[in-house]
Amino acid sequence: ILLEHSREERTRKHGIAVEATMQAYARLLHDDEEKWGITGLLHDFDWEIHPTEDLHPKEGSKLLEARGVPGDIRYAILCHAPFLGMEYTSTMDRAIYACDELSGFVIACTLVKPDRSLSLIEPASVRKKMKDKAFARQVPREHLKKGAELVGLPLDEHIANVIGFMREQADALGLRGT
Repeated sequence: ILLEHSREERTRKHGIAVEATMQAYARLLHDDEEKWGITGLLHDFDWEIHPTEDLHPKEGSKLLEARGVPGDIRYAILCHAPFLGMEYTSTMDRAIYACDELSGFVIACTLVKPDRSLSLIEPASVRKKMKDKAFARQVPREHLKKGAELVGLPLDEHIANVIGFMREQADALGLRGT
């Protein structure tokens, strides 16, 4: 489904990053890694065909329903979009919100490093970039903080988790470094 609807490598890699973070959180919480991973992988699958808030991810959810994707996965995908005002009814709903923006922000932090390696990214460097309003300005900093709250962790611990989870997929993300 992701490959069918997402042509841009950036979109696909973002899906892989969120998949990795979701699977790892599911593992920590003794939950369904496959379900959580699918949720992360598909959460933005429709962004290229529905690039506006009035369509994404609502129209994508309809496509997923037609493909037989379970309702709890579709609901969690809707929860990653705070502008929809969904109620978080499960841990997976809260985790997708927490992992989405932060994984993208961590990728942005990595891409500006000379070596482009996740191995050198630390929570302190991510926090420093969060203070720079010009850096990745499309990422609302309050979403990063709220995400940590939703998963019940201090922000630095959540950042460290996401970095660590993404390091496991550094090759797939093209962020092993030079």
